[in-house]
Amino acid sequence: MTTVPAIDATGLQILALLYKGLDDAAVARQLGIGHRTVQRKVQDLMSSLEARGRVALGAQAQRLGLLPESASGP
Repeated sequence: MTTVPAIDATGLQILALLYKGLDDAAVARQLGIGHRTVQRKVQDLMSSLEARGRVALGAQAQRLGLLPESASGP
């Protein structure tokens, strides 16, 4: 069984928004945080979920059930 790493609420929001197709700048505006903060969080998420890229990050998050049902994607 795969262990799901602990991801904070902001990380989950970022995953959902990226999955919907928003870029880092749009995610930052939506969440009211800095662009660099989003970039740093994405890097942290990729490390936590052992994903080598953004597409792999989305696939891994989906596989682990980290994306909300309403995140229908592009």
